[in-house]
Amino acid sequence: MTALALTQPLTPSEQRIAQHVIKGLDAREIAAATQLKPNTVHSTLRTVRWKLACPERCSLAVVAHRLLASGQITAPTPQRPAPDLSPEQISLLKAAAEHTLPRDIAFAAALAPADVRDALDQLLADTDAQDSTELVVLAHSWQLLSAEQAAHATRSGATQ
Repeated sequence: MTALALTQPLTPSEQRIAQHVIKGLDAREIAAATQLKPNTVHSTLRTVRWKLACPERCSLAVVAHRLLASGQITAPTPQRPAPDLSPEQISLLKAAAEHTLPRDIAFAAALAPADVRDALDQLLADTDAQDSTELVVLAHSWQLLSAEQAAHATRSGATQ
C-alpha cells in the first residue's frame, strides 16, 4: 500500500469551510451559512484544493474524498447501514471519488462513457445519496473507500 501524498494542514478557518463541504454545501451555500463573502469562500476553497493537491477545478466530491482520506476532516457517523453494493458499483464509487469529468469516471470504472450518468444515478438511488459529494461522504462513513484508493487518486492527480 502506498502512502498518501503529503498534504498541508488546514488552518482552523479552512477546516470550518471544509466541514461545510462535507455537509454537501457548495460555495454559495457555504457563504450564506457562514456569513462570509462568496469571494472569500471561493478563495478559501482554492487554498484547500491546493493544500490537498487537488486540481483547481476538481469537484467538491473529490475535495470531500481528499479531506476525509487525509484525515483533515473526520467522516460523520453513518445514520444508516451500508447498502449491499456490487463490485461494479464499488468501482464506480471509487472512480467518482477520484475524478470529476464523466469520461475519466467512465475510464476508471471501466464503463462506456454513455453509461456513466445512468450508472451514477442508479448508485445514488441505491445509497439514498442526493449527489456525488454526499455519496463520497457516506462511502467514507461506511468505510467503503480505503486509504489505498485515496493514495491512487493522489498519485494520479484526480482529473478535472
